[in-house]
Amino acid sequence: MPLLSPNSLLSSPHIATINSVRFFPTGRSGLLNPTTLHRFYSSRLSWQASSPMATPSSQDNGGVPGVAASKSSGFIISQNGVPGSSMESFFFFFSCVILSLLNKWLAFAADRIGEIKRITKETNVHVNINLDGSGVSECSTGIPFLDHMLDQLASHGLFDVHVRATGDIHIDDHHTNEDVALAIGTALLQALGDRKGICRFGHIAVPLDEAAVEVILDLSGRPHLSCDLTIPTERVGTYDTQLVEHFFQSLVNTSGMTLHIRQLAGKNSHHIIEATFKAFARALRQAVEYDLRRGGSVPSSKGVLSRS
Repeated sequence: MPLLSPNSLLSSPHIATINSVRFFPTGRSGLLNPTTLHRFYSSRLSWQASSPMATPSSQDNGGVPGVAASKSSGFIISQNGVPGSSMESFFFFFSCVILSLLNKWLAFAADRIGEIKRITKETNVHVNINLDGSGVSECSTGIPFLDHMLDQLASHGLFDVHVRATGDIHIDDHHTNEDVALAIGTALLQALGDRKGICRFGHIAVPLDEAAVEVILDLSGRPHLSCDLTIPTERVGTYDTQLVEHFFQSLVNTSGMTLHIRQLAGKNSHHIIEATFKAFARALRQAVEYDLRRGGSVPSSKGVLSRS
């Protein structure tokens, strides 16, 4: 008899419904994905662990012949009247515990999306970012190298990032670079909301060939940037490398983030900047992910994390 777990398929010839608990497929990955667990737990989980189960009968399984509960153990499932093993019992019970814990997370977990339109006499910027995305990037700023860096933010942070910007790039890239960063920071602020349940901190070092960059960040609500990059050339393509630090300063100012960037190694300007954006993306991904043990509380001894 196969192990009884939430990965059992509804179409199984042996297992369909047991004590009003219906099992759903979890998708290609085989992992317990939140959508499936929410459907499983919220709409189907109805059993009392303290109540003794009756002798195997079709009534114990929602009317499915051949699948019943064993009288000998509250969690041992039987097939055709033959009790299952204690290991099967364990997996069933363990799955229910996991579902119970994840249900607490699902109570406050929702798609975290920020959308901002910023219009000035110098630029017109539209940003949409989904923190719970899959790495989709659609960015057109008029600055090719900046578009390439925003692709890194999406890909390595697994955020969906959509940016459309027009600006006075006939003068230089400064205003567009700045306003895109300001809009992204504001969209992050909006998407994070009250920051309940998040890990809050992120820390990673990322290499790119000879270059390596370390990023440490705290979604504290207090804007601060410490940027220690030594970029050897003034430009990468047409992009002014001074704009890298200015990009992150602008993003920090509107998002309420404490951000430390430290170059560990590097000689190639492109590699140094790209390693910086990749490290930022991975550290931000760590910080915005949910901490299941926290159960939806704010990760602060003060009980609140807000943009100061």
